[in-house]
Amino acid sequence: MISFSPTEEQKMIVNTVKQFANDYMRKKFRECDEEGKIPTDIIDTSWELGLVVSCIPEHLGGAGWAHSAVTGTLIAEELAWGDLAMAMNILAPSLAILPIVEMGTEEQKQQYLPRLCESKFKAATAAFIEPRYNFDPSELSTTAVRKTGYALNGSKCYVPLADEAEFMLIYAKEGTANQCFIVDKGKEGLEIGERDKLMGIKALPCFHLQLKDCTIPLENRLGGNNGCDFNRLVNLSRVALSAMAVGVARGALEFARDYARERHAFGEPIGSRQAIAFMLAEMAMDIDAARLMNWEAAWKLDRREDATREASLAEMYAADMVMRSTDYAVQIMGGHGYIRDNPVELWFRNGRGFTIFTGMAIV
Repeated sequence: MISFSPTEEQKMIVNTVKQFANDYMRKKFRECDEEGKIPTDIIDTSWELGLVVSCIPEHLGGAGWAHSAVTGTLIAEELAWGDLAMAMNILAPSLAILPIVEMGTEEQKQQYLPRLCESKFKAATAAFIEPRYNFDPSELSTTAVRKTGYALNGSKCYVPLADEAEFMLIYAKEGTANQCFIVDKGKEGLEIGERDKLMGIKALPCFHLQLKDCTIPLENRLGGNNGCDFNRLVNLSRVALSAMAVGVARGALEFARDYARERHAFGEPIGSRQAIAFMLAEMAMDIDAARLMNWEAAWKLDRREDATREASLAEMYAADMVMRSTDYAVQIMGGHGYIRDNPVELWFRNGRGFTIFTGMAIV
């Protein structure tokens, strides 16, 4: 059965990430949202924690830790509690690292992973989402046609750090199957467009991409002749996002709860009013339920089982839950919730995006 007792290593990691989120991310997230950028010292400090490169084998420059989706979700929740945009920026290189660690050929690991094991933050990313109505992750429009190499054609959007990434993974359909392809920075046929102007996660640089006969070597197909387990990669993204949604919602609950205790009306805290108390209770129940669903999906993934049902339900429930919770937080604060001086409106805007974020994070 699933264990609800984290290991000593997991406790240490969670405490470290929680302290970092509190000491660095929580103090700067509003400023980052307003200015649309994240200070390099925060990114560099997060890099020093070794969270992203920990699963890279030691002989390639990493820590050599075994990859665990459960541990990854614990980290993702705490980082998103600090700030969602910063969390996605910090974890963006994992979009390229984890698929290569899990499914890459030995040559791909040796060629690409050491490039990200330097003392300073190195960007890498993945391009998954496509700019079209009713986008379905299982039915990609971007194509990969095998010739002397692979010719990639299509459009992508919401690609984190695309402008500075050392390399990126491009998800595309090859024949009838979805696969993943490694594309180096500056490759001919890869055009990086203007930065996306988003309602939420405004501090995270995301970009549109155009692929116009972008030709890469045959050996740049992730996994070589064996290809990749596309379904597993999507499920790892789903559990990452459901964990992040829990982190955002948890922050909203804590802020609204404290406000309801301190704000007095008619001689008593507003939290003593049934309407307010019921909203706080529903937020708490929703958050705990979403976390349990997330843990179950991550646990099955760690056991190398098919977790498509569990990961899909966890992502869908968490996306609805974070919208309810952040909306309740705005309501509990009344008119103050609509003012930019308070963080609940920011969390509400960030929470709206979880229905479309698939592929923008992975654990």
